[in-house]
Amino acid sequence: MIVVIDYNVGNVKSVCNAFEHIGCEAKLSCEPEDIERAMGIVLPGVAAFGYAISALGSLAELIRKVALNGKPLLGICVGYQMLFETSSEYGRHDGLGLVAGSVVPIPPGRVIPHMGWNMVKLPEDMDLFAGLGKEKHFYFAHSFCAEVTDPAAKIAYADYGFELAASVQKANIYGTQFHPEKSGKAGLKVLHNFYDICKRTGA
Repeated sequence: MIVVIDYNVGNVKSVCNAFEHIGCEAKLSCEPEDIERAMGIVLPGVAAFGYAISALGSLAELIRKVALNGKPLLGICVGYQMLFETSSEYGRHDGLGLVAGSVVPIPPGRVIPHMGWNMVKLPEDMDLFAGLGKEKHFYFAHSFCAEVTDPAAKIAYADYGFELAASVQKANIYGTQFHPEKSGKAGLKVLHNFYDICKRTGA
């Protein structure tokens, strides 16, 4: 079973529904026992970074622990941003620190928020994109973006007048700035790939 972290921030139910649509048993939960027993965990979120990390509360340390122990973790949108060390959205906030890097405003000169479909170039060695080819469109909705500095991280980029880090992979830790649950067949394939990763890992 995959556990979608239920912490009253944004798109948690739609993510759970997307997993169920592809035949994956997914449970919305904030119970530590469920998180520890899950074969994989998903951290979604649609909110300002500071509000989201505050709403996560004591679950943040548990999520860090199980991820560092090898359980697959997928962060989506703000959940993806929380994988990094810090954010400057409405002040400085500490993230989970699982991937080196910081969350900063999208550079000026672009339409903000970045909202809608954008092409993402898909590296062959990123497990989330297995079977999807070299590039696919995904749906974005955000005003801040990640500057990834982790030498161990693999990155998929989108072009938004600069190289926008659209997805990251570091060992068993995965993240997407875009919303796979809103990205049609390609997005469902990303979620299915994460489900397959969880089954293979057996954490």
